[in-house]
Amino acid sequence: MTTNRPLFGKTYETQCTVDIENTFESLRAHVILDDEPDLQPGDTVLVHGDSVNVPYGEKMVLRRGATVTLANPIARAWARFRSEFECFELFEVSFSDGRKL
Repeated sequence: MTTNRPLFGKTYETQCTVDIENTFESLRAHVILDDEPDLQPGDTVLVHGDSVNVPYGEKMVLRRGATVTLANPIARAWARFRSEFECFELFEVSFSDGRKL
């Protein structure tokens, strides 16, 4: 079912696969939507269901429902504009050895 919310754009329900790994080699969580939409800046995906706790050293694959909300043109442009400035937060680097003089 697709709904249209003027401030947010179109919203629809779909199914997804959630792939979670908590091992020494990797700490990750991936969501793969069944309909493989072309998501753009500003779009959101809400995965339904209870929270998941994967113990250290294990992997888990789950099937869940998801709500996809596509951004309207204004929200999409705002997300692109904001992203240009947010990437600078990644550049904070320190070369100190931790000693105080």
